[in-house]
Amino acid sequence: MNPTTPLNIERCWNFIGIEGDRSCPQLATYTHCRNCPVYSTTGRYLLERSISEDYRHQWTELLAKSRTDENSQISHTLTTTQITVVIFRLQREWLALSAQIFKEISLSSVVHTIPHRSNQILRGLVSIRGELLLCISLSDLLNLATADTAVQTLSPVVYSRMVVLEKADKIWVFGVDELYGVHRFHRDELQDPPKSLTQTYTKGLFHWQPGGSQMERSHSVSYLDDELLLTTLAKKVL
Repeated sequence: MNPTTPLNIERCWNFIGIEGDRSCPQLATYTHCRNCPVYSTTGRYLLERSISEDYRHQWTELLAKSRTDENSQISHTLTTTQITVVIFRLQREWLALSAQIFKEISLSSVVHTIPHRSNQILRGLVSIRGELLLCISLSDLLNLATADTAVQTLSPVVYSRMVVLEKADKIWVFGVDELYGVHRFHRDELQDPPKSLTQTYTKGLFHWQPGGSQMERSHSVSYLDDELLLTTLAKKVL
């Protein structure tokens, strides 16, 4: 694709792709839009297209202005009103933890039990990039009921993964049944959690639509208290 060609791109992934109604027949072949050659060709075009002089001039003027105080105020406002989380599913429950404590997402690995130590919560040791780390069962810690019937998933192809958390020099690994990714929401969207077994570890609930599409069914997500969760883990496991 010629980088000098005028920008006129049909962003199909927002309409019939993974962010739209998922009616694109190519999804059966590529699973996700990012694997499709149309998506990669479009991305290459955006990176290689020429920059107009007007665009360059506007940014030169913008960056030349001193706006330190204003930028600091904007940053402070965003920090205090927005929460950034990673959303994942365990059994039937959609949960979220602060994105700041996520160190890595890995493919599922074999868990090696620890003699006389492994139990429902502490599953054992797992190798992540050659490092042996403690692997726990977050489902058992939260007392989540096992899903004995089919669970509605976000994607036609779903595979479990392992999440690596790090906080206060302690690293924990646990498996998830489905992973959505990073999501941001306003603090005032949090609602009080209902009476349930997971309420102890829940700061609040928020409603989330995957991809932000109004066509998607809204999910209720429990925003977990990572401080309390990891402190409890340390007491029960270490």
